[in-house]
Amino acid sequence: MPAVARLDPKDIFTPEEWAPMAARSHWRGLALVVHAWAIILGAGALFLIWPNPLTFVIAVMLIGARLLGLAILMHDAAHGALHTNSAINDFVGEWLCAAPVGARLHSYRAYHLKHHRFTEQPEDPDLPLSAPFPITRKSLWRKIVRDLTGQTFLKQRAAQLFGNRKPGEVVNSGNWRFLLVNALMLAALTAAGYWWTYFALWIVPMATWFPLVTRLRNIAEHACVKAQEHPLTHARTTLANPLERLFIAPYWVHYHAEHHAFMHVPCYRLTRLHEALMNKGFWSKMKISPGYFSVLSEAAPA
Repeated sequence: MPAVARLDPKDIFTPEEWAPMAARSHWRGLALVVHAWAIILGAGALFLIWPNPLTFVIAVMLIGARLLGLAILMHDAAHGALHTNSAINDFVGEWLCAAPVGARLHSYRAYHLKHHRFTEQPEDPDLPLSAPFPITRKSLWRKIVRDLTGQTFLKQRAAQLFGNRKPGEVVNSGNWRFLLVNALMLAALTAAGYWWTYFALWIVPMATWFPLVTRLRNIAEHACVKAQEHPLTHARTTLANPLERLFIAPYWVHYHAEHHAFMHVPCYRLTRLHEALMNKGFWSKMKISPGYFSVLSEAAPA
């Protein structure tokens, strides 16, 4: 099928309106990468300072959400939006974002751009993520249980090691980079006398909360959207509240309709883009949900 239609910013915005939304910063993307790692370290420190079941659960959720955050920042790097210098963009996206979560920037970029070109069409490599919805609540709960018990993680790592990758999984051909980065992390934590934190505060979040929030992200982005010809109908925007942004949807990933319409806008400009589109009345063309519980109610109605 032909590639999906694209919106021309000039048809919606004046040059003065569009310039600040399209502008790429030489420091903001890097600051977000530092922010993600700072939350990971801070969440780990929270549990070390106040070790109890509650702080452990909070740490696992925060770290798991920032692992998704690293994947989101890798996604920005795949669009060349993480840094103004392409070499820095690709190096940071590869080694500080993709490799720690088992991804590979180069292969993800080719895969993801095909998703943008053929969104919700038969050629879309991510179509299997949205096509089954809506599903039953029992089916959704089975998926959630598999995520939180580590079954999804084990299946993904087996796919990573043996090459049987399914559409939408973050893992791909970054095996040796993933192993190298994780070996260095384990070595550093062992040298510091905290070897066990690699397993309790890195592997556990990666095996539980990270798969769950990745699934929630995938559902929210395209499930039950009913894409039409207009590019703003190809994905859903979810109006995430502060807790959802902290534990489920970091780095403005919830503005997915805006991203699909203008895929080269950096993630840190999406709030401004969303507000501009709302002010121009485009809310009537978009699929907008008030939160992630609303998304799940639509994706698994009974």
